[in-house]
Amino acid sequence: MINHLASTLGIGDTARHARPFAQIEDGRHYSYADVDGVSARFAAALVALGVEPGDRVAVQVEKSIEALMLYLGCVRAGGVFLPLNTAYTASEVGYFLEDATPRLVVADPGKAETLAPYAEKAGARLETMGVWAGDGADHGSLFAHLPDAAAFEDVARSPDDLAAILYTSGTTGRSKGAMLSHDNLASNALTLKDYWHFTSDDVLIHALPIYHTHGLFVATNTTLVAGSSLIFMAKFDAGKVLDAMPGATALMGVPTFYTRLLADERLNKETAANMRLFVAGSAPLLAETHKQWEARTGHAILERYGMTEASMITSNPYDGQRRAGTVGHPLPGVALKVTDPDTGTALAQGEIGVIQAKGPNIFKGYWGMPEKTREELSEDGWFLTGDLGMIDDEGYVVIVGRGKDLIISGGFNVYPKEVEGEIDRLPGVVESAVIGVPHPDFGEGVVAVVVAEEGAEREAEAVMAPLKERVAKFKQPKRIVFVDALPRNAMGKVQKKDLREAYADMFQTAS
Repeated sequence: MINHLASTLGIGDTARHARPFAQIEDGRHYSYADVDGVSARFAAALVALGVEPGDRVAVQVEKSIEALMLYLGCVRAGGVFLPLNTAYTASEVGYFLEDATPRLVVADPGKAETLAPYAEKAGARLETMGVWAGDGADHGSLFAHLPDAAAFEDVARSPDDLAAILYTSGTTGRSKGAMLSHDNLASNALTLKDYWHFTSDDVLIHALPIYHTHGLFVATNTTLVAGSSLIFMAKFDAGKVLDAMPGATALMGVPTFYTRLLADERLNKETAANMRLFVAGSAPLLAETHKQWEARTGHAILERYGMTEASMITSNPYDGQRRAGTVGHPLPGVALKVTDPDTGTALAQGEIGVIQAKGPNIFKGYWGMPEKTREELSEDGWFLTGDLGMIDDEGYVVIVGRGKDLIISGGFNVYPKEVEGEIDRLPGVVESAVIGVPHPDFGEGVVAVVVAEEGAEREAEAVMAPLKERVAKFKQPKRIVFVDALPRNAMGKVQKKDLREAYADMFQTAS
């Protein structure tokens, strides 16, 4: 038996060893031979550290080419990769470790001291890994475990074995670990390679984080299966992306990337002349951004729709009309239907309901949460996304809203209930409602509407200061609004729709 995902990604394929894989900002270049060799060293180190097939390996480190090799090494060793957002606080990471019970935790050296108690409580070994600079300095203990070379024999893994767990916040504040199999990831990468026409001639600008589906699986796995190469950036920088375009053919990004690139006067048809594909996702792309981009560059952005539990579900066509305000058609092999929220009955074309999807890309369930899995994943494989949408008269899928008041800010999911829980704990707060409203840069900006006790301080900093210690930066409100009471219906339910309407122009006015 082979290692299904590693084999699909072409790991170990000596025929492409001479091909370039990545140009790195520090001046280094990785070939496909380097990918095979370095990921084998990481795989060997993980096995030496006690990682056995099925063991979770939790990783919270800064983006680097070595962090990418650690992901591949974990797959090759038969482990289950568990990437964590670098913005998560130690207490947030503590929950993930307690829930997933990893064998190994790999942390940034600067966070090791604060994470050590949580790793110990979870019974996990803690190692550190920084960004390798090749200067002989100590960049973390994990590097010391790497053998000089390794002829590693990949651990056999079947298509149904777990390859990764990605946590997605729950509306109750409890995060859920989406279990992704080898075939979930492999099948989606193969589909995207063909659907988006990726070949060995492509050069993708990789400026996304590698702790979520978009940057880690969509961008990286698609590149690997196609034998393409990367311009690998530690983070998004509009100037650097524009500098890279003449030597690249594709860019994957969130809407924020495109609004910031549009703000640079150097963006024009000449700058983008060598590019063939611009992909946007993780948050809704404004129709105005779509129009401005096409006018400036001559390219229509290809918008797609996906989520942690399913990777990519739909995409606008590569050949054909890319319709602004839509996310295209279901990908080959993926079925999609719009259903009545109350009965689950399939609705007619043009009617709005809850989107459900089914296919080889759909996850295996939530780690340690069988009841939640049964609620959202039917026995015959239909996944209840919670997103509201419709299929228009030309068969394009349109996302019209999100159930459970999910906010997507800068491409990151923010679940209001979690932030509200932290605010409501603060002295002097009666209650709060967290909403997302249009933001010119982030897509949606997080706003907290707070009811304070009579006589209590009504200063934004009194709320923000403790939040900075409790929740990741992308979850923190960009504005705090104090009101005497929250709007409610006859049943006493807070009317967030009214709040979103009341503050819809908050960031537009400011800008």
